[in-house]
Amino acid sequence: MRPMFIDSHCHIDFPELAERLPEILDRMADNKVTHALCVCVDLPDFPKVLAVAENHDNVFASVGVHPDYEETPEPDVDQLVSLSQHPKVVAIGETGLDYYRLSGDLEWQRQRFRTHIRASRASGKPLIIHTRSASEDTIRIMREEGAGTADGGAGGVMHCFTESMEVAQAAMELGFYISFSGIVTFKSAKALQEVARAVPLERMLIETDSPYLAPVPYRGKTNEPGFVRHVGEFLADLKGVPLEQLARQTSENFFRLFPAAQAVVHG
Repeated sequence: MRPMFIDSHCHIDFPELAERLPEILDRMADNKVTHALCVCVDLPDFPKVLAVAENHDNVFASVGVHPDYEETPEPDVDQLVSLSQHPKVVAIGETGLDYYRLSGDLEWQRQRFRTHIRASRASGKPLIIHTRSASEDTIRIMREEGAGTADGGAGGVMHCFTESMEVAQAAMELGFYISFSGIVTFKSAKALQEVARAVPLERMLIETDSPYLAPVPYRGKTNEPGFVRHVGEFLADLKGVPLEQLARQTSENFFRLFPAAQAVVHG
């Protein structure tokens, strides 16, 4: 039997994928990608994200506001908690910090991140965290707000991870998983590949972040959930483990991290 994969982070509600959704889902099945998590980036688009999940048994949703979205309605804790109660909403996010694309006084970004962590603690839904050029503040705020499982938080995942092993270790100590995207397959990603080699399989997820960051051999093309198989194949080879083991472990990790998804699948 061929290995089964889960795309733990995609944006199939975005126009370049939504307009071809039946084809995208068919190709998921062809590539043995059994489930996908469609991740929300701002509240005005949340109904579209939720509709994709409601209309397809093997798609889940999150609710949150991305740190890059400056001109968008600001969420509050109660709103995020309320929206997260839908059974197909399995996570809070995408949230976090990004000092790469934006500059100036970014205190609003840090406050938004704190709001999401508080919503995660209140709802019991884990966090999907984006961090870019901001890892020190990201980990600091996660600690201050009690995002970690040892502090009563729901934990979560550091998505599309591109940081150092020190950052990965700090996140894992808080009970977080580390998710690798197609970036890890790039020839230029030698440092990230060493991180992926060191992260235990038991703490690893795989994702596409589609429509962006298509893995080799599709680099430069529009990414889609079916391509997560290539991330899995690359990581299995990199870590020297059977592909079946990597596929099984990352899928088990997904359902362990997102118990609401487990509840939907298994009742």
